[in-house]
Amino acid sequence: MENVKKVADADFPSRWGAFRIMGFRATTAEGKEEELVALVMGEVHAAPPLVRIHSQCLTGDVFGSLRCDCRPQLELALDKISKAGAGILLYERKEGRGIGLMAKLEAYELQDHGLDTVEANVKLGFAPDCRDYAMPAAVLKLLGVTAVKLITNNPEKMEALEAAGVKVVERVSAEVKPLKTFAKYVRTKREKMRHIADHAEEAKPE
Repeated sequence: MENVKKVADADFPSRWGAFRIMGFRATTAEGKEEELVALVMGEVHAAPPLVRIHSQCLTGDVFGSLRCDCRPQLELALDKISKAGAGILLYERKEGRGIGLMAKLEAYELQDHGLDTVEANVKLGFAPDCRDYAMPAAVLKLLGVTAVKLITNNPEKMEALEAAGVKVVERVSAEVKPLKTFAKYVRTKREKMRHIADHAEEAKPE
């Protein structure tokens, strides 16, 4: 993705400290417009910075849903970046692994009837995960960052950055405290989507 443009750059004080908030826009090869928000803290060029690629989750990030671990992972990443004094959070508008908000709510309904997240996406006619990470990689390169410490449990994110020419020098765990309400969700990511389990104990679903 070569046509990424920065459209905004401003101060952004937050609970986790002072960031710059930057907006980026691009058009895909299929003609679709994509947008991404970057929160950048501190000096990110002296050494590979901590980076988190986070897909939008309105239900978790805003409403505090306990069906998924998205908000705890977002807060974990911001806390790690804050403690390090430098890092980048890349926030993609890819709700529901890229299927969109309304389809995600339809998937919730299917999950209430016993399907897991992968099965629900497929039932609705989508791939298990519709995301790609071309824009985050392009934004990192636009920011002059070509090597990162990536906060993730998802090997696809690491593979995508490496394929785009951004070296992942270290994977930093994004594992959060397990809760019964999202135990099945996390287990599905590990068993069907290759997500890495580090050390957290698995909570048993009710």
